[in-house]
Amino acid sequence: MSLVYEKIYAAVQKIPRGKVATYSQIAALAGNVRMCRAVGNALHRNPYYGVVPCHRVVNAKGCLAKAFVFGGDNVQAEMLRKEGVEVIDGRVDLEKYGARF
Repeated sequence: MSLVYEKIYAAVQKIPRGKVATYSQIAALAGNVRMCRAVGNALHRNPYYGVVPCHRVVNAKGCLAKAFVFGGDNVQAEMLRKEGVEVIDGRVDLEKYGARF
């Protein structure tokens, strides 16, 4: 496991329940705001399912990930809804649910 990925997983663990963060926020917390693509790659390979809450990461517009990432349509949305996050048409209101670091 690379040190960069470990920093990304540690950053994702800082997202509170009921909140979301963007790829760029996680990249910044991990030490390099320009590594958004690395964040996506790390989350796609997350070996700590259930520990690292990658379902709380959304894009800059609040859009959820493609279905294949979580094993099917609406899986990420359902996980977020269980935490009290409102998902409408595959998006989250970042003003309301965005984590502030």
